[in-house]
Amino acid sequence: MNDTNDTTNDDEKTARDALATMPKAELHLHIEGTLEPELAFELARRNDVPLPWGTLDELRAQYRFENLQSFLDLYYALMRTLRTADDFRDLMLAYLRRAAADGVMHAEIFFDPQVHAFTDHVAYDDVLDGLREGLRIGEKRYGVTGALILSLVRDMDVATADRILDMAQARKDEIVGIGLDSAEVGYPPSMFVDQFARARSFGWHAVAHAGEEGPADYIRQALDLLHAERIDHGIHVLDDDELEARLIRDRIPLTCCPLSNLRLQVVGSIDDHPLPRMVRDGLVCTINSDDPAYFGGYAAANYAALAGAGMPPDTLAALAANSIEASFAGDADKERMRARLADWRDAHGL
Repeated sequence: MNDTNDTTNDDEKTARDALATMPKAELHLHIEGTLEPELAFELARRNDVPLPWGTLDELRAQYRFENLQSFLDLYYALMRTLRTADDFRDLMLAYLRRAAADGVMHAEIFFDPQVHAFTDHVAYDDVLDGLREGLRIGEKRYGVTGALILSLVRDMDVATADRILDMAQARKDEIVGIGLDSAEVGYPPSMFVDQFARARSFGWHAVAHAGEEGPADYIRQALDLLHAERIDHGIHVLDDDELEARLIRDRIPLTCCPLSNLRLQVVGSIDDHPLPRMVRDGLVCTINSDDPAYFGGYAAANYAALAGAGMPPDTLAALAANSIEASFAGDADKERMRARLADWRDAHGL
């Protein structure tokens, strides 16, 4: 009996290790959502920021979420520990180290400068300087390329979105895209038409969170009104047959986040996740970790969770290929990533 269990455990470890080495891109990752409890405590000490939890165990006990809002309450509380450019550099480097260990070759990373500037009173330039320095060092140290997506916080005053774009304009070439995140229900994409039009005039790509907790119509608004090129989450597309057919026809990528959906109780279990159906239907899906410090796993853990629920290796490799094609990386970088994934597939008989 023990020999059988040991063999099963060895097989599972081998499969997890293979998924961790599988080359992939990550397209739905909030850098603030990579703030691990240990680093949050270190930054609080460094910056003399009081926290209501006296120990790491007390803080970890807060990581039980009933819904998106209960997560956001903790997320924003810990963001207050990020005060300087050095803090943002260290946060980025910590993520890139983990990403490299998970086979991530390229990451397109959300950040929330509205919160930093208008709630926590951290200068936009300090945020951007730190994140950019982290990307530069991380590429040399870990071999992961990266780009930044400025994400508008939909439940903040829309005027602050305009003001953050004012700040961003002088350094617009340092950003690859505009996004839309935070509490979804009651904050439809239609509220942000002007801001997205302005961001596109900067030459930025457009993506938007839609159809996670909000209805399928939010996905339609993101496409029609914001001209989103990718939909972040988007699992409620399955509620609208016409919309689903449109996304399949137009090859609109969906940046799915299985462990995030599980921890926020969007789904009851990984076995209940709609991703296998989405793949069977022909939707272009990618796998991502969203806010991994809060949701129990970085990129490879999300792939491993799907493998544990029965998704076959060739399907997981196809999802990794989708992540490369759906990225905003240049042609040369995409070709490099395709070649590495092809080598991995050959090595694993896929």
